[in-house]
Amino acid sequence: MADDSPETALPPIRLGMVGGGTGAFIGAVHRMAARLDGEFTLVAGALSASQERARASGLALGLNADRIYDDFEAMAAQEAARADGIEAVAIVTPNHMHAAPAQAFLRRGIHVICDKPLASTMGEARAIADAVAQSSAIFVLTHNYTGYPMVRAAREMVAAGALGSLRVVQVEYAQDWLAEAVENKQSDWRTDPSRSGSGAIGDIGTHAFNLVEFVTGLRVEALAAELCSFVPGRQVDDNAHVLLRLQDGARGQLWVSQVAVGNENGLRLRVHGATGGLEWDQETPDRLWFTPFGAPKQLLTRGSAAAGGAANRLSRVPAGHPEGYIEGFANIYAEAARAIRAHQSGTKAPGVHFSTINDGLRGMAFISACQCSSSQNTAWVTLEP
Repeated sequence: MADDSPETALPPIRLGMVGGGTGAFIGAVHRMAARLDGEFTLVAGALSASQERARASGLALGLNADRIYDDFEAMAAQEAARADGIEAVAIVTPNHMHAAPAQAFLRRGIHVICDKPLASTMGEARAIADAVAQSSAIFVLTHNYTGYPMVRAAREMVAAGALGSLRVVQVEYAQDWLAEAVENKQSDWRTDPSRSGSGAIGDIGTHAFNLVEFVTGLRVEALAAELCSFVPGRQVDDNAHVLLRLQDGARGQLWVSQVAVGNENGLRLRVHGATGGLEWDQETPDRLWFTPFGAPKQLLTRGSAAAGGAANRLSRVPAGHPEGYIEGFANIYAEAARAIRAHQSGTKAPGVHFSTINDGLRGMAFISACQCSSSQNTAWVTLEP
């Protein structure tokens, strides 16, 4: 990604954070991503529900003491009143704590960058959507895998007709870290239905679902799902098999599991059309396989001429130097920065892509439809538009 010259570089966007204190994995990821391109600087935070941990976490991150807050409501009110207050906030709390902070900051015109899924319930999701509709601020949902350059290349090729009319889509997201009962900060809230709202289908299934719609440009119209919980005593699903009916007659399969022993972060996508097919694997993210019908399989790599403009715009280092998880998150932050700066100047940023409130609502509709279908012996359920 080309850097602005010193003469034209703009000051970093002032960023706050809700959640993400000491020991929080995803908060650290967001902070690394936000600062990778120099577009954001963290200046304020309500980093934990524990006042002691919030203070200690803020000081460890170098925040000024007067900008370390005990709760997000105080942070939203006080930062909005400051001349040098935050311009955007990252919400990196468990799912059930997305709605209230998002609404508090949106009401004050502060841009929101929120971790996925959108919320723990559809009611909370709609409350966020209402706040977005009533606010002038931008809302970004961090489906980070859409920020991978070769995912952008796949989307560009599908849109250009390189695969012909789409027929079959297969996506899987397999992990094994919850193959047995685990007790730690990352697992505790994910396996608590009151905080997560769902299990694997919400935690990683929404990523798989989002990737399908992002790359193909087609919406899932109906699905039939079987949700399972294999670990004794677990109250949320840890495995799901889902059949998909997409627009234009395309069909799909989605498998997500957090109990698939032998898998680390196995997010894989295959898209097949009338004249070609694509394959992408998150664990080798710089590679995209393209097979024209009746021709040899072709390997397209990030940073090469074959990757295309959409991919190479989001690449930072030459081909052969791996880019992955942090960079994908950073690309979402970079796209958010472009949108925020354009918003501040009263314009729009062309070519910018990130998941919006509508994508968040789609993800929540996907979770709800899967749960509804599974409760009805895998009946077909129509997704809300």
